[in-house]
Amino acid sequence: MAQPHHARRVPTRWLRIGIPVLLVLVWLAAGSIGGPYFGKVDEVSSNDRSTFLPESADATQVNARLADFLGEESIPAVVVVTADGALTDDEIADVQSLADDIAELDGIAGEVSPPIASDDGEAVQMFVPIDASGEVGGTVDEIRALAAEDLPDELTAWVTGPAGFTADLVAGFLGIDGLLLGVALGAVFLILVIVYRSPLLPILVLATSMFALCAALLTVWWLAYAGIVVLNGQVQGILFILVIGAATDYALLYVARFREAVATGARKWDATLTAWRGAFEPILASGGTVIAGLLCLLLSDLATNRALGPIASIGIAFSVLSALTFLPALLALCGRAAFWPFIPKRTAAAVPDDLTQPVKGLWPRQARFIARNARVVWVVCTVVLLAGALGITQLKADGVPTSDLVLGASEARDGQDVLAEHFPAGSGSPVYVVVPEEDLAAATLVLDDSDGIESVSVASADSPTGQAGVEVDDGRPVFTAVGPPGTPAPEPTVSDGDVLVIGTLTDAADSAAAEQTVRALRVDLDDALGDGTALVGGETATDIDTNDTSTRDRTLIIPVILAVILVILMLLLRSILAPVLLIATVILSFATALGVSAVVFNEVFRFPGADPAVPLYGFVFLVALGVDYNIFLMSRVREESLVHGTRPGILRGLVATGGVITSAGLVLAATFAALGVIPILFLAQIAFIVAFGVLLDTFVVRSLLVPALSYDIGRAIWWPSKLWRRDAATMEAPGVREPAPPLAEDGHALTPEEYRRTLEP
Repeated sequence: MAQPHHARRVPTRWLRIGIPVLLVLVWLAAGSIGGPYFGKVDEVSSNDRSTFLPESADATQVNARLADFLGEESIPAVVVVTADGALTDDEIADVQSLADDIAELDGIAGEVSPPIASDDGEAVQMFVPIDASGEVGGTVDEIRALAAEDLPDELTAWVTGPAGFTADLVAGFLGIDGLLLGVALGAVFLILVIVYRSPLLPILVLATSMFALCAALLTVWWLAYAGIVVLNGQVQGILFILVIGAATDYALLYVARFREAVATGARKWDATLTAWRGAFEPILASGGTVIAGLLCLLLSDLATNRALGPIASIGIAFSVLSALTFLPALLALCGRAAFWPFIPKRTAAAVPDDLTQPVKGLWPRQARFIARNARVVWVVCTVVLLAGALGITQLKADGVPTSDLVLGASEARDGQDVLAEHFPAGSGSPVYVVVPEEDLAAATLVLDDSDGIESVSVASADSPTGQAGVEVDDGRPVFTAVGPPGTPAPEPTVSDGDVLVIGTLTDAADSAAAEQTVRALRVDLDDALGDGTALVGGETATDIDTNDTSTRDRTLIIPVILAVILVILMLLLRSILAPVLLIATVILSFATALGVSAVVFNEVFRFPGADPAVPLYGFVFLVALGVDYNIFLMSRVREESLVHGTRPGILRGLVATGGVITSAGLVLAATFAALGVIPILFLAQIAFIVAFGVLLDTFVVRSLLVPALSYDIGRAIWWPSKLWRRDAATMEAPGVREPAPPLAEDGHALTPEEYRRTLEP
């Protein structure tokens, strides 16, 4: 006698226990190896913005050659000291003593300049070269501690300049390992306890996320150690949050399927297989879509963006792997006990055949509401979202000053303000111009003629300060001697036929005025010397090149991501119309999130602006992760539609996935919101945009707009697939009783999955 279609061979008890145990042991081993690397991330990470620029950028080329002219590769710090009035000789002597003590520190890369008094006599400044290959933040902290100890109470010191801002930035990222993870995991645990009312299940889900993160971090650490990817605090924070959020989302989808199977009375192994088959395709498709979107960042010219693509993709890959292996193994061992004390005993509420009948439960009520008012629902949702999107015109994503990157207190920012009161505001962060030696005079004239340049000098190893003032006399450069009368004039340092011209900016290096000065210098130098003859670098040039590259990346990458995700959705849903509409809803949701965020940033938080990469990052995460919920919903809708018809399938899919999508959305929003605990402007803005966007996607787009729009369109949503061509007479009329489930050869009613296999070989 032929074996029934649904019959299958059941593994032995040893295999049913041995396979889950083996998978758990493998993941425990991965976690035990990867866990200690949380404390070693600093060994392979860097927060130097110039290292993220493309090699072709002028600022990158200048930065690579600075050591040839200035000696050891260093980052300048500016120590500015003030008193209540004019500084006395004794107070200046105290500052000189401080300079001598600073010079003895291990992290100093060269000679510390003597105190330079301001014109008003109320402040002095010193330039301190800090070894760029060492712990810049630690060295700056030592300088600040020395200043507090050595100087008398009537003197106040600040450490600012590029090294000072780097130290403050590093300090801002200090909580990224402990505080960020603690807040994110605590928020997720609380949400899961409320949703599932179980003490064990949240622990299993969080274990899935944490072990995925350990494995991902282990892989990323070695890639960064080998120099294959660039890792910084920003990428690290996003990796942590992305893995926790995505892995938890995928875990919740599997838990929902497992819960359904357990509620029908299935045993551990049967429930595991049923849940795995139901969750495998949407989880794999969701993860693959996110990875495809993230890998589009490889098109970026910024190393930090290119690094985020593969690093985050590795995190998503381990999230998918953990949700499809580690969590199923844990639940296979725990069974229904994972849901204690509220063991599932019945299937989820369903929508009645007759929509005039009363229903119980939130999602069945919402499904009936959509069925009765589909067109009104999607039109109102669209109008509201479009209204919110209008705020996008208020978004100021053209860059922010370096001094505003750190939220809250910043000694470097305060010190820069004090510096600007007594000295040229650009002191310590000059413009560097690399020119051929024979063009030195012409380049000097260009800088001298600029209103934004306070003074001009040239790098000189012969000078005690490492620089020599330069003027042009009768078309020839003349260098200023440093020392007593009769001291010979120093000669400029020449490297490969080039010299380094140094221009002190009148305005703060991170100001809009300084940016305009540098842009004008590049144009004027090209006009005077020829295109590409002079290379302009420095802190201001680095900011300009970074912002320009980010803007270019944003324009290129966003359309590519949309095209890639659209193709993936078409392959998954076997349709053209449905993916196009889903992409349209995702774009609308993103525009609304960005528009509302712009208004909040400007009017509530009073942020000074946003980095050009903020819209790009927000788009990548909202679109790629928003498509996750589209896939969760529409893959279930298609599964139900194969058996019950499109419109009934839409309602059943909404009821079946409404709870899990809402839970997943809350979890993902909470994890991204946790980024707000790190006092870095970029991360705070990404946290708000993504958290708000995910909530908008969860409660409006995926719960109302997409189901209502799909229901209103009907079976045409599947055009041009086989499902669209099926007879609509018994399946598409609202209120018509659904056909009885098809039967197998042995007479049992086919499940949606079994019926789908009969239609699609």
